[in-house]
Amino acid sequence: MTNTPITVIGGTGKTGRRVVAQLRRAGHEPRAASRTAATRFDWTDRDTWPVAVDGAGAVYVTPYDPGDGDLLKAFTDVAVHAGVRRLVLLSAREWVDIHDTAALAREDAVRDWGADWTILRPTWFAQNFSEEPFFSDGVRAGELAHGTGDGRHPFVDVEDIAAVAVAALTGEGHGGRTYDLSGPRALTVAEALAEISTAADRPIRPVPLSLQAYREHLTGLGYPQEAAAGVAGLSALIRDGDDAYVSDGVWRALGRPARDFTDYVAATDWTG
Repeated sequence: MTNTPITVIGGTGKTGRRVVAQLRRAGHEPRAASRTAATRFDWTDRDTWPVAVDGAGAVYVTPYDPGDGDLLKAFTDVAVHAGVRRLVLLSAREWVDIHDTAALAREDAVRDWGADWTILRPTWFAQNFSEEPFFSDGVRAGELAHGTGDGRHPFVDVEDIAAVAVAALTGEGHGGRTYDLSGPRALTVAEALAEISTAADRPIRPVPLSLQAYREHLTGLGYPQEAAAGVAGLSALIRDGDDAYVSDGVWRALGRPARDFTDYVAATDWTG
């Protein structure tokens, strides 16, 4: 599949740009598609879909968050018509754990699309501490408000998500598989910040809030009510200890352990 384009929907995003980079390093021909990429793709503009998948042999999909299975089903119909034979969907372990109906419908749409499929279900990203504003802004400011309490979570390195995606897009043996992806150990936000503080050589104080206070904190930062409620709800899953378990998807897909949070911290520039 080296000379066949591989389309990366969301190719300029947190996971997508890493998938593009790893595909390119492996000698493949990635096609980044997003609202800001050279190949324009917009989930709300179906006229952009055919060009994005034209001639592609495989597609990596980061879904449109409010989209349900019907939207993704429509996209897979376009992809099949264009000759795409392999599709890798980014889902989330937490969405399944809380029985999010839209996320489950998207997974069903991929399973039913009629060709090879692989579903990735990562936990919260380690890179949230450096790239996701609701965490990274607090890290930079030296004081991170959060709603996870003393709950532990096995934050996954996005580079591992991308590596599994590349394996599924280009290799054999991943069709029809669902990979739950996490880091190798669970830690609290306070423990994560302690590691980051050491690497950054400056104090970063955790500020635990009640779920209601955290939700109000997020809306105060400008997050829409629905988004704030969603983050608070997932924080509750961690807070209650229901999201502390470790998954073996990285090992199953790649035959190696997942990268540890310490490795992510060491590889990240904390001077910004």
